[in-house]
Amino acid sequence: MAKISHIIKDLRRRQLITRLSKKRSNIKKAFLQANTFPEKFALHSKLQKLPRDSSRTRLKNRCAVTGRSRGFYRSFGLSRHNLREMAQEGLFPGVVKSSW
Repeated sequence: MAKISHIIKDLRRRQLITRLSKKRSNIKKAFLQANTFPEKFALHSKLQKLPRDSSRTRLKNRCAVTGRSRGFYRSFGLSRHNLREMAQEGLFPGVVKSSW
């Protein structure tokens, strides 16, 4: 189980991203359409004044059950440990343990 503080921090980041995504995208769009350097500089400084955690690149994929960040399977939203346990219990239709 991941530290509770890491899980809470990740949730806070996700909320911040959803709250400021429109504002961030509007500033980026205006930045791309700007022609002069002073316009671009002003828009860039506006973008920098937004919180760092409002950027989508600051997100970390975490397991939905334990909050583990490593060994994350994107298609299931789980870490490898939980994926293996749930697959062996038959909770995922079509997922079979490999053997040869």
